[in-house]
Amino acid sequence: MYLLPASWTWDSWFVDDGEQFHAFYLKASRALGDPERRHRHASVGHAISTDLRSWTEVADAFVPSDGPAFDDLAIWTGSVVRGPDGLWRFFYTACSREQPQRQRISVATSTDLTVWTADPDRKPIEADGACYEKLGDSAWSDEAWRDPWVFEDPAGDGWHMLITARARHGELRQRGVIGHATSDDLDNWEVRPPLSGAGAGFGQLEVSQVAVVDGRGVLLFSCLGPELSDERRASEPGGGIFTVPVDNLTGPFDISRATRLTDATLYAGRLVQDRSGAWQLLAFQNLGADGQFVGGLIDPLPVSWIGDRLSLKPGTPGAAPR
Repeated sequence: MYLLPASWTWDSWFVDDGEQFHAFYLKASRALGDPERRHRHASVGHAISTDLRSWTEVADAFVPSDGPAFDDLAIWTGSVVRGPDGLWRFFYTACSREQPQRQRISVATSTDLTVWTADPDRKPIEADGACYEKLGDSAWSDEAWRDPWVFEDPAGDGWHMLITARARHGELRQRGVIGHATSDDLDNWEVRPPLSGAGAGFGQLEVSQVAVVDGRGVLLFSCLGPELSDERRASEPGGGIFTVPVDNLTGPFDISRATRLTDATLYAGRLVQDRSGAWQLLAFQNLGADGQFVGGLIDPLPVSWIGDRLSLKPGTPGAAPR
C-alpha cells in the first residue's frame, strides 16, 4: 500500500506516459486530526511508478488558487488526458471559500505532467439547472458537479466528460446520475442531459469511469451507504465500488444493473491497464479492520468478467460477495 506518514490520500486517477505510471491523488495533512476535515483542505499529490505497486512521491501537482476565485478552497477529483496538440490537460473539481457547497469544473495544462498551469480568468464548467439539481433545489447538502472523467469518443468524434451529478426530480437518495458534457477541442464544452436516469438507488455516483475490459464495456462508480436508497442499503450495506456492463462507452447507462465490485473498505476505484495488458483495480483504503478511516492507495487487484459481472478474485479483501 502507498501510505504517506504525513498525509491522508484518497481519490486517485492515473496516467501512463509510456515509460512511467503517474498517480495523481487527493491529499490532506493528518495534522487535521479528524479525517472528515480533509475535504476542505484537499490538494493534489503526485507519485510515479513502473509497476503500479512501488510508488515514489514527487512534488505535489496542484493546490487551490489564491482567492477570491472559484477554486480557492480545495481541489477535488479529476482526470488527465493528452490532447492532439501534445498538451496534457488536468480536468479538476473546484470548490470556493465563498460557496463551499457548490462544485464546478475547470482545467489546468502541462507539457510534462509535473508543472501545471491554470488560467485564472478561465470560466468554469457549471451544472445546467435545466437538467441537473442545483444548490438549494432539495435538502441535499451540496451541488454535485464533480469528478470529471474525460475520454476521447471511440469513433473519434470529439471528447466526452462524465460527471458526478444529480437529477432535478425523484426521491432524495435516488437522484444520482451520470452527468455529461462534450467538446470538439478539449477547450470549449457543452453541458448535455445526463447519460443515466434517476431512480436506480443512488444519491450520487462518484468518481465514474468507463473502460473496455477484455473486449467488454464497463462503467465504474462509487457510492457509500448513507447515499444509497433503502433497498440498496438492505442488499449492499455500506456501499462501495459498483460496476455496470455497458454496450456503448458514451451511454446511455442503465444504472439499475449496477452490482458491487467491492465493499466500503475500498472506495473511488479506477481501472488501469498494466504493462502486460491486464486490467487492475486501484482504489484507496477507506476503512481498516477497526472501521476507522485509513487513507492510502492499495496495491493493484486483478479484475475479470464472471458472466455479466466484473469481479475480483474470490477471497480478495474487500471483494463484494457474488
